[in-house]
Amino acid sequence: MNRIRALPLALLIAACATAPPRAADPPPAPAVPETTVRTPLPEPGSVLADSTNSPLPEPAVLETATGQATWYSDRLAGRLTASGIPYRPEDLIAAHRSYPFGTVLRVTNLKNGRSVVVRVVDRGPWGNSERQRGTIVDLSRAAAEQLDYIRDGRVPVQVDVLEWGTGR
Repeated sequence: MNRIRALPLALLIAACATAPPRAADPPPAPAVPETTVRTPLPEPGSVLADSTNSPLPEPAVLETATGQATWYSDRLAGRLTASGIPYRPEDLIAAHRSYPFGTVLRVTNLKNGRSVVVRVVDRGPWGNSERQRGTIVDLSRAAAEQLDYIRDGRVPVQVDVLEWGTGR
């Protein structure tokens, strides 16, 4: 009977004796792979200079198109854009027929050389006439003011894609 009582004790002692020693320090974390360093893009409407007034490095242009730009009517203020956000004339935003929502564009007025950085949040401009088909981007009032074409209503532009959006 003593043997039967001693057996669990012997097993417990044997298990403790064969357990691997505890490490004092945890193993080092695996190395984190290097990530691509991206040049920071300007926020829509920002000046392309840093706080010392030195020009920032020019962002890479991913695609360029030329055509006409128009601007949203103020009557559309408060209405939802195709991306679901309300149109506010003071925002620096744009409508494009096919660029994904969130795409960052630099739009340059070819008449005066002024540029503005905007984000695509809507679809359009639409229409079937020759004039409407030549319109490649529709801008908010604030963006049109920065490009100085409010009075004209339409202006020839160059559109540079600075960053592709992820929306549809």
